[in-house]
Amino acid sequence: MTKPVEEINRHTVSVLVDNEAGVLARVIGLFSGRGYNIESLTVAEVDPAEKLSRITIVTSGTAMIIEQIKNQLRRLVPVHKVHDLTIEGPHVARELALVKVTCTGAKRLEALSICEIFRARPVDATNESFVFEVVGATDKVDAFIKLMEPLGLADVSRTGVVAIARGPNPI
Repeated sequence: MTKPVEEINRHTVSVLVDNEAGVLARVIGLFSGRGYNIESLTVAEVDPAEKLSRITIVTSGTAMIIEQIKNQLRRLVPVHKVHDLTIEGPHVARELALVKVTCTGAKRLEALSICEIFRARPVDATNESFVFEVVGATDKVDAFIKLMEPLGLADVSRTGVVAIARGPNPI
């Protein structure tokens, strides 16, 4: 009898930590030391008075692996809260990308047309290139970049996912 294959899902995990030197390294070390992959990572101070930062991590794994990750994060001393936004309820997640496209002629018009469809905006333009800013869910950013490839995609810089729970209660 074959063992059933566990489904691997993507999860967005929000971690509230002390804003001090070495905390990010400890969190990343937890992932690398156990062979877990980080697909996206963002960090920023969210409460200067309390000196707290939020680390938003997108990772994939089976339900058991995700649970292990959350439990191990909770054991780190500078960690205050760990929330799996993917399973805890509705949340808003966004990513920003700067996309450089090098093109001339009709391809410039096509690039601008795609930009409008995706509600992206040109933030820099020369005679031979554009830099577009696109914000949205990761799938939207991926789709925009894919459409820019045949037009002369030259470079991409992405922020990684930021996320927050919906509703009145903070997490």
